[in-house]
Parts: sequence; C-alpha cells; structure tokens
Amino acid sequence: MGAVLGLCSAAQMACCCTSAACSLCCSACPSCANSTSTRLMYTLMLLLVMVAACVTLAPGLHEQMKKVPFCENSTGIVPGNFKVDCDQAVGYLAVYRICFAACLFFVLMALIMIGVKSSKDPRAGIQNGFWGIKYLVVIGGIIGAFFIPEGQFASTWMVFGMIGGFCFIIIQLILIIDFAHSWAEKWVSNYEESQSRGWYSALLLAMLSCYALTLTGIVLLYVYYTKPDGCDLSKFFISFNLILVVIASAISILPSVQEHQPRSGLLQSAVVSLYVMYLTWSALSNSAGECNASISATNESSFDKQSIIGLVIWVCSVLYSCVRTASSSSKITMSEHILAKEGAGEGDGGEAGRDETKVFDNEADDVAYSWTFFHVVFALASLYIMMTLTNWYNPSSQLSKENVASMWIKITSSWLCVGLYVWTLVAPAVFPDRDFS
Repeated sequence: MGAVLGLCSAAQMACCCTSAACSLCCSACPSCANSTSTRLMYTLMLLLVMVAACVTLAPGLHEQMKKVPFCENSTGIVPGNFKVDCDQAVGYLAVYRICFAACLFFVLMALIMIGVKSSKDPRAGIQNGFWGIKYLVVIGGIIGAFFIPEGQFASTWMVFGMIGGFCFIIIQLILIIDFAHSWAEKWVSNYEESQSRGWYSALLLAMLSCYALTLTGIVLLYVYYTKPDGCDLSKFFISFNLILVVIASAISILPSVQEHQPRSGLLQSAVVSLYVMYLTWSALSNSAGECNASISATNESSFDKQSIIGLVIWVCSVLYSCVRTASSSSKITMSEHILAKEGAGEGDGGEAGRDETKVFDNEADDVAYSWTFFHVVFALASLYIMMTLTNWYNPSSQLSKENVASMWIKITSSWLCVGLYVWTLVAPAVFPDRDFS
C-alpha cells in the first residue's frame, strides 16, 4: 500500500513534464486521490529539506570546505579578491537557515489557503499544482536565508523553534497513540475472526518486545544519566515516568475499561511506554553537566543516536498522517482533526474522473482536510526538524548540550503522552453516552 501511495506523488511530479517519457511514466502509475498525492508531494518536499539540513551536519564537511578556492581561510587559490564565508553553509546555524526558509514557505501557504472549501476554489491550483515553481521558491528561500546577518537570528529563531517543536510533539503524540490503538485493534480483530494462533503469537511477541525495550531503556537511563550521590532530578524523571507507564498499563486492563473497550490491552500500553521512555531519554540528553552522558568533548556539529531516532519517528509520523484517513482512526484520540477524510466528491472525483486521469479530484464538493491546518502542521514539523538536528540548543553557543528549557519541554511531553493515552482509556467509561467508536 505504501509503495502504491508513493507512486501517486511520483506520478504527480512526473506529469508536470510534457515529454513522451513522462507520459509513459504517468500511465504506469496507479490512480489515487488528489488529496493524497498532494500531501505526499509536500511530504517529499519536507523530506528533501531535511536531507539538505542533514548534509550541512556531515562529519568532516567543515574541513572539506577549506579546500574550496573561493572560501575564506581556504588553502586553494582563486584569482581576484572574491571570498565567501563558507562556515555559514555548515553546522547548526546552517540548519536554522534552511528550516527557517521551509517554515516561512508553509506559513505563506497556510495564509493563502485560509477559507478554501473545495477544489473549485481558484486557489486550489496553487495547493495541488505548480510543483516546479514551489520547489524553486523553497530553494530560493533557502539561498536567501544564508544572507541573513547572524546577529540575534539564532537566539530569536531558537525560541520559535522550541515553541513550534513542542506543538509538533503534541501532534505527534496524537498520531502515535492513534497508531497504537489502530495497530492493536486490527490485530485483535484478525485474531477474533480467524482464531489463529499466529495472530495471537504476533500480538504477544509485539507486546513483550515493546515492554522489553522499555525496561532496557529504563535500566540504561539509570546507568548513564544518574549517579549514586547526585543527579536527583534525573532520578526523579526516570522513576516518575516508570510509575506513570506502570499505572497506564494497569488501567488498560481494568474490567471497567475492558467493558467499554474490549480490544484495549497491553499492546497499546507497551507502544506508549516505549515512546515515553524515548522522550525521557531525549529530555535527559539536555540535562545539566555531570548527569548528562551524551555530552561530548568535541565541539563539532554531528548526529547522535537521539537525533537519528527522533527523525525516524518524525518521518513515520508525517507519512502516517498522509496515508491514514480520519474514518479509519479512533475518534477518542482526536486524530480526525489531523487526518484527511475518506471518499471522493462528485464530478471530477467520480469513476469517470478516475478513468481519465491517474490523480483524480476527490475534493470537488468539500476538501478532504483543512489545507490551512495542514500547512501549519508542516511549518511546525520543519521547526521540529530544526530543533532535533541541533539537539534543541543554541547554535551560536559553544555547543553545550545543556538546555533546561528543552529538557522541560520534552519531559512535559512525556507526561502529556501518558495523560492523553489514559484519557483514551477512561473517556468511554466516564462519558458512556458519547460515541467514541
């Protein structure tokens, strides 16, 4: 399914061309809804922005730039006095500039799309087309961002990044909890329908694996982020979150919860527990000096394990939000406000439209998702990329990983994650008259 949906965006990009080769490519691609292909195209754009930002953090790139003749402090020789400060093109400050341009692009798109109700709106062409121009706008914005004087740019944009990153984490929490519920409900349904021991074994193995990883993470956090005679705050965070995930797991199997949600169980709790431990680890990575095992003696900008895992989770969340529909999600997680609605409008979105084109219009009567909110989410996602790649601290500093504000943002996110998950468990029992199906 993922490969088919991926071809939708490829078809939309290829069909921007007019050559026979592009036409042949389009004819080979499967048909899909315009709302899906558009979201995938914007996702591709954001992924390319992430790759560009990652390139600026490549190990050894700073030294390689010294070999470029027109760079300042270069070992090469170039005629004339033309010199460029190539240090601006690498490191954490470069990530800030790249993500700054991407964020502004999505904010501009969000403003343009305010009030759009269907694809009949003249602005629909801007949303669903002109991909070549939009990619050029983003590239031009990135190039222009490198001419912004450093000054207070980094420290000011970092504040926006922390706020936006926190907001995206909340959205990511909703998607992860929706995924946990959907995954468990699907596998439990398959087991109930087939009574196959294979599905039962798969459920048990997935649940035990997640809990095993969670327990391993807790042990490693105690080993690397605490000391016997100190680090009391780190000990509190780890112990408190351990208690929270145990309580959440116990609530998930209470008789009153099982009565209203028969398919609720330990698999969802295991997935949430694992993510909470990741957030705890991420928070402790920004904790103070002697208690922070991730502080390195080197000052070179580079990737670490926490950043890589964070980006993998981010990519999965964004792709999940693109291919998941609100009708197949759980209302109790509130994810229907983020995901697209299923179904096609009349006219261009009907069967005739599907036969005539590979990317058919399913929004002729009503948009499948809020176009403005979608771009707001992607603007927040670009800020989350920026903060994740720079480990949530000021690029103008001496690269110290101590950042009390980001530590509290992440640990608060872990508490919100448990709270939201527990709410999805108890809400049907607390409000029996409401439909949470």
